[in-house]
Amino acid sequence: MLTTSASVSLAVTGAVLLAAVLHAVWNAMAHAIGDQLVGFALMGAAVTVGAAAMVLASPAPLRASWPFLAASAVLHVAYNLLLMRCYRLGEFGQVYPLARGTSPWLVALGAAIFVGEQLSVIRLVGVVIISIGLGTLVFVGGVPTRAARPAIAAAVLTGVVIAMYTTVDGLGVRSAGTVAGYAGWLFLLQAPVLPVAAVAARRGLLWRQVRPHLLAGLAGGVLSLAAYGLVLWAQTRGALAPIAALRETSVIVGAVIGAVVFGERFGRWRIAATILVAGGVILITL
Repeated sequence: MLTTSASVSLAVTGAVLLAAVLHAVWNAMAHAIGDQLVGFALMGAAVTVGAAAMVLASPAPLRASWPFLAASAVLHVAYNLLLMRCYRLGEFGQVYPLARGTSPWLVALGAAIFVGEQLSVIRLVGVVIISIGLGTLVFVGGVPTRAARPAIAAAVLTGVVIAMYTTVDGLGVRSAGTVAGYAGWLFLLQAPVLPVAAVAARRGLLWRQVRPHLLAGLAGGVLSLAAYGLVLWAQTRGALAPIAALRETSVIVGAVIGAVVFGERFGRWRIAATILVAGGVILITL
């Protein structure tokens, strides 16, 4: 079994922050592809190829990790379906931070219950500050309207699923004996689902619909593979809750992308929220 530290080292912090940037970028690419099924199918195809290579090049995970792998694969499929719904219904600058910001509280609770991790007071304050910053990013425009509520509900549910698979994978990868083997099998079990669904749903029309988005979709898949691989590696070397909170700093990058790429508003409240998140990151790494 892989061992883990209760602290978060500089190397782990850097890896998770890089994963956060990659995650925000591939999500923005997915949002930019108007046909969500096509976009996620392309990303799934790229991840499947990368996962197959990882499986061939890595030792198999230990038997104790396979129940976690099976559960996580199901949760990741649900996550992708919910994320598709989020991007069909809502603006990137709202649904992305809400989905990512829901999970730190839940991961901290799950890590305390199932792993026995105890957050120090200062790191717990850091998690809370990050979560407040994320909430501010979401509700900066005021109380959501009735028309916006379905997207918000989907985003919150997405955050719940993120917390679930983060906790499951944190337990699974520690019992796998191999980060690369666990990651490869996880991706290989769940990534082909949406490509197969797209082929079944679109049939002969699929190639014509895929061609305009081929490069962006495949690149997004590569980025998603790299982003979560980094997170899995980090979970073998640090506590789950701080890593989960660090990972959610991807909303800072997401807010910038929303403003620069998608033309969404980035006013003083979003700047204040970004500062809150950055301050929380400093606290949870102490």
